Amino acid sequence: MGRVGADLYPLQLNTPLEDVRTFEKFVGGFAGNVATGLARLGVRTAIVSAVGNDGHGRYVRNFLEAEGVNTSAMGTHPTLRTALAFCEAWPPDRFPVTFYRTPTCPDWELRLEDLPVQMIAAAPIGFFSGTGLAREPSLSATLGALQRRRNSAMPGPAAQAASGIRAERRTTILDLDWRSELWQSASEFAARIREAAALADTLIGGAAEFEAAGLSPQEALSLGPSVAVVKHGPRGATVIRAGGSTHVEGLPVPVTNGLGAGDAFAAAYGAAILEGRTAEEAARRGNAAGAIVAARLSCSAAMPRIDELETLLGGGTVVEGAVVAAAAR
Repeated sequence: MGRVGADLYPLQLNTPLEDVRTFEKFVGGFAGNVATGLARLGVRTAIVSAVGNDGHGRYVRNFLEAEGVNTSAMGTHPTLRTALAFCEAWPPDRFPVTFYRTPTCPDWELRLEDLPVQMIAAAPIGFFSGTGLAREPSLSATLGALQRRRNSAMPGPAAQAASGIRAERRTTILDLDWRSELWQSASEFAARIREAAALADTLIGGAAEFEAAGLSPQEALSLGPSVAVVKHGPRGATVIRAGGSTHVEGLPVPVTNGLGAGDAFAAAYGAAILEGRTAEEAARRGNAAGAIVAARLSCSAAMPRIDELETLLGGGTVVEGAVVAAAAR
């Protein structure tokens, strides 16, 4: 559940937005990227979001459906336009984004009464993003959906078996998804993240995102989550529990565009948790997925498939965006 839209990525790297001549369009936004990433890793996935009644919205819907994502809970707003984002690419570590989603956009107009709350509550894993807390009515819808998951009972063994997913318990993941341009202040972001974190099992975010939320990972755990995962870009990720922390090293790749790498991490992390892997193993797979996307220009279209993930984890590398097995180098 969260933001989705069309991303316009520059075909001229190391170029300011005003001088970029041509762009390529991709589906983007937290929910669009994570849903695609999960689907490519074999997870039955539905997206809860909204687009406009325009060509960009139809593009987003068509792409996600072609990827196998259930879009029945992705609404079409009758008047607001689909959210857009234009990015610049300055490898290896600067990727400014200009958002076209204020003062509001379709996914910020989601209302709790319009959501498939039964599906949201019953899903073995649910992903929610901090950006969904930035505006009403999306704020109330996101908190309400989180609360419904917290209040509902865990599906029985038969229901879990029917889903085809092995999970000891349901997991609710809150990705901090801090975008300073979309908030009035960091203090507002911090207050709302604290409220949402109390309803989550796992918090995922970069070190700067935890800082913006005014939380150390240890403080975050005191709010209710049992796991906090701090991403460090190419340096990997750290998994923090009440009993201590484990650092999981990253995988070096030539960076083309870092946008979407964090969403790839979240998707691969969640898919691994659904497979019954530990949080540390999940972070290792998340690091690999993020590395693959960082080596490619696009975001959703760059999300790795299972064979690519396994190849990189098995000692492969990424060459001009392609994952190459160790023996083939």
